[in-house]
Amino acid sequence: MGSHYGLKVAKNSSVSLAPKGELFCDSLASNLKGLEIIIPPTAYPKGAVLFMEGQTARGIFAVCGGKVKLSTASREGKTIILKIAEAGELLGLPATLSDKPYEMTAEVSEPAWVNFVPRSSFLRFLQANPAAAIQVAQHLMTSHYTDHEVIQSLGLSRCASEKLARFFLGWSANHSRGQDRLRIALTQTEIGEMIGVSRETVTRLLTDFKKRNLLTVKGITVNICNRAALQALAGA
Repeated sequence: MGSHYGLKVAKNSSVSLAPKGELFCDSLASNLKGLEIIIPPTAYPKGAVLFMEGQTARGIFAVCGGKVKLSTASREGKTIILKIAEAGELLGLPATLSDKPYEMTAEVSEPAWVNFVPRSSFLRFLQANPAAAIQVAQHLMTSHYTDHEVIQSLGLSRCASEKLARFFLGWSANHSRGQDRLRIALTQTEIGEMIGVSRETVTRLLTDFKKRNLLTVKGITVNICNRAALQALAGA
């Protein structure tokens, strides 16, 4: 897999392989032990593409470290970022199980360590491990509810400020354990692509939010100063 993307397999102490060649990642929240074919974790730089929307599904990608941006694009070229995947998440699961093309593009947004499991090996593993199959079903249900939140944010929000407020509250819940201090390594363009507005709108709203003392921004760090007011703006 490393040579396919022009990258070499690297070693890192944060990701390890069990003695018998079993896949083992401390942060991976799935039981993938027992697979016969394991491709060691590969280091990917920012901007590397794991798979593209419409590409034939070759298997699943397990994120062991870093972040991966999942997006979809319209025929007109408009991009919507669906999610930022982190350690412990499986990518390409629906397409791999259904034998349909990948339904989104997965691009590394922060240097990442990723395992790849070929489709044939993964399907054999699920057939032989009912407990793991249940975990996969649970993973799919979690993804379903996450997708539902995206639809709600894009389709039901009344205005751009509500969308942006929902974005920060959602990031707090999903990436910062509900804390007010957020680390968001996204450009304003990418934030706009996540909530369906232009970069210019994000810039204007951030200035407004800071003036209203809803939050502060310093580099990639965002601090929510008035959660109650932000929740009111989000319609929570």
